Amino acid sequence: MGVDEKITEIEEEISKTPYNKATQHHIGKLKAKLARLKEESLKRSSSKGGYGFGVKKTGDATVVLVGFPSVGKSTLINKLTNAESPVAAYDFTTLDVVPGMMGYKGVSIQLLDLPGVITGASSGRGRGKEVLSIARIADLILIIIDVRQIERLNMVEKELYDIGIRIDCLPPKMRINRTPRGGVNLTSNVKLKLINQETVREILNIYGIHNADVTLNEDVNEDRFIDSVMGNRTYVPSLIVLNKTDLADAKQLTDAAARLKKDFIAISAEKDVGLDELREKIFKKLAFIRVYMKPHGGEPDYNEPMILRKGAKVGDACDKIHRSFRKTFKYARVWGSSAKYAGQRKGLDHALADGDVVSIIRKK
Repeated sequence: MGVDEKITEIEEEISKTPYNKATQHHIGKLKAKLARLKEESLKRSSSKGGYGFGVKKTGDATVVLVGFPSVGKSTLINKLTNAESPVAAYDFTTLDVVPGMMGYKGVSIQLLDLPGVITGASSGRGRGKEVLSIARIADLILIIIDVRQIERLNMVEKELYDIGIRIDCLPPKMRINRTPRGGVNLTSNVKLKLINQETVREILNIYGIHNADVTLNEDVNEDRFIDSVMGNRTYVPSLIVLNKTDLADAKQLTDAAARLKKDFIAISAEKDVGLDELREKIFKKLAFIRVYMKPHGGEPDYNEPMILRKGAKVGDACDKIHRSFRKTFKYARVWGSSAKYAGQRKGLDHALADGDVVSIIRKK
């Protein structure tokens, strides 16, 4: 039996098994096997080669446009950036990743127009694995949906999930430390309702982990626990963009808004409707901070702030100046809300805040 047949067999068994406390560990074991087989299938597909897409990240952040064919991604990126993505009223117009740069409020945002996703893309249909793998580098994913085809949103989200991209959530708060002996020991700092010791042990055994200390700082389910064990998931925020509102009637617009339970914005790329609001939404979603660099013994440059993302550390500021700065870093002086007092001495792992002034001291 091949890998794909095994995947189908396990998916059917999971769907037919009622979920309760008695079957929880069995389903967890099946999901762990399924995740491992899907990963094996992805690796085999990648090893066969293909067209591939080489994309270099540039600018202050990277935003990837994902959606089914003919939802208006190419028109949208052309309107928002200086890209020249081919536009036509038929499917599969864009056959390569088309980059463009959007300038907004002093920030440079790289937008990538991906070829249209189709059902089964995460399994390799339509070069889908290659296409979706680009989304892993994104700081934000724009899911573009034709407002008249709102049911396709779940399909796009499923393809992203199946390729290992977790949108709009954070990595599980947990640790797994392998030990030489002693079996699997589970410690939790919260009350567990979604997972138990037996399920944890069954899942770890699937991945060849028979001795480990597991610490849970949140009540994770089997899927999130498996994600943490695999360690190759990507966590990216998303924004739903409902396009082609100029072609929808009032009922379609109302129904679409009612069915969506996530943050979204309605636009018409063709008619330039809602594009200013979309630019602002993208800017806010990316959560930029401004940091002002201060030369040692000099004054801060308040005219040209360094643009970083929320959560950025001193080390990230060093990397943005030049890759050699991290190697020669001695310490930093920080003024602003992230420091306890003006000019506090900090290391590479210090998290910066919007408006901070930073002076990098390098080794001689």
